[in-house]
Amino acid sequence: MKHYILLLRGINVGGKNALPMKDLVSILDSLGAVEVRTYIQSGNVVFEASKEAAAHIASKLGPEIKRRRGFQPTVLVLSQNDLRRAIERNPFPDAESDANRLQVGFLADAPASPDLERLGTIKLESERFRLDGKVFYLHAPAGVGTSKLAANSERLLGVPMTARNWKTVCRLMEMAEARAPK
Repeated sequence: MKHYILLLRGINVGGKNALPMKDLVSILDSLGAVEVRTYIQSGNVVFEASKEAAAHIASKLGPEIKRRRGFQPTVLVLSQNDLRRAIERNPFPDAESDANRLQVGFLADAPASPDLERLGTIKLESERFRLDGKVFYLHAPAGVGTSKLAANSERLLGVPMTARNWKTVCRLMEMAEARAPK
């Protein structure tokens, strides 16, 4: 069994798409996940599974949440190596101490035709971004919540994405490594 990181997009935000973590854990258990651990209430999970079970979870979790809760979030399952690679390839290491303003966007697929030019025209002068395959890095020193770049990046990349701040990304890696066999 290997360690995987599950990211759900758009749950428990502003009172919408409510999904208690205990219910998420129960659903994951029913789909074959083992040693399920959640981090905060926004759909961050570390679990163990075989490669086949992880693929099954990735394809069945969204529909199962829809069946039980009435909405279907975007579901991304990353291997521990995928997450490690995203951390190691961070193009803005100087921003790591600004963990809430450094975002890592995990994409469902590598964009076929991202509009990087448009992304460049809407960003603030202080903002930086980089697309690296299925990972979109964004440093927004003035704040992510008010950033036009952050608000429009998924649409201009053209593929589903869910973003996490640097602190959350690192915490998920710590959780996965803590579960790793010795």
